[in-house]
Amino acid sequence: MRYQITADSTCDLSPQQLEQYHIRIIPLYVQMGGESYRDGVNVTPDDIYRHVAAGGSLASTAALNPEDYHAVFAEASARCDFVLHICISADFSSCYQNACLAAQEFENVYVVDSRNLSTGHGHVVLEAVRMAESGMAPEKIVEQLNELTARVDASFILDRLDYMKKGGRCSAVTLLGANLLKLRPCIEVQNGRMAVAKKYRGSFRKCVMEYITDRLAGCGDLVLDRIFITHSGGIDQNIIDEAEKLVRSLQPFKEVCVTRAGCTVSCHCGPGTLGILYIRKG
Repeated sequence: MRYQITADSTCDLSPQQLEQYHIRIIPLYVQMGGESYRDGVNVTPDDIYRHVAAGGSLASTAALNPEDYHAVFAEASARCDFVLHICISADFSSCYQNACLAAQEFENVYVVDSRNLSTGHGHVVLEAVRMAESGMAPEKIVEQLNELTARVDASFILDRLDYMKKGGRCSAVTLLGANLLKLRPCIEVQNGRMAVAKKYRGSFRKCVMEYITDRLAGCGDLVLDRIFITHSGGIDQNIIDEAEKLVRSLQPFKEVCVTRAGCTVSCHCGPGTLGILYIRKG
């Protein structure tokens, strides 16, 4: 069967992965400096960081509207037996609701809520590709993906909280205390929403190593096909390399994918954010 897998740009898959698996990305809107851009098309995280460093206000992301989805679905559904679109968590954005509205006009378009963001979302996209390549019927793919979303383990550790403060997600007092005590919070996705899991203390390098060890050491319920190490930039390459080496030493993942987060994560967390994202067994 001919099929097309599509996804919101929030999945943070690498250009190589998008090309290899023929995944079509629909870019979210980024509002910055009174202008509207498209994520990864005419704006990048580094553009956002430069804008904020120069004194500009934080950029924000806006959901795709039903018309955006309809245009893509109309083209893809006409040439394919089915189209499967995977959205960022419905708890983070109205993308899922809008994609479902657009899909109602097509008998062969299916929409899945990833219940995640960044490469937690990306895992769901790649599993959709794997199932479609195996010849699985779209209805069965949707059923299995809906079960899979609860098993995606996605978390990040933050080196700095100034973007979270500017976005109203932490207070000035919290920011001051975190800076004085060198606290680095770990944020994890739980039931489609973000929550603080643990706070680490010390240098960012030390905290990253402790965080990875806590998440992976001795875990016997991991799907070892793939893990993402996803970061938002602004991190010493040596730390990223050490993180990858530690991941490989703790678990025998077949594929360790080091990727750069797109505008959505970067808008909210800023530079200096790193996460590991993987799937647990059912």
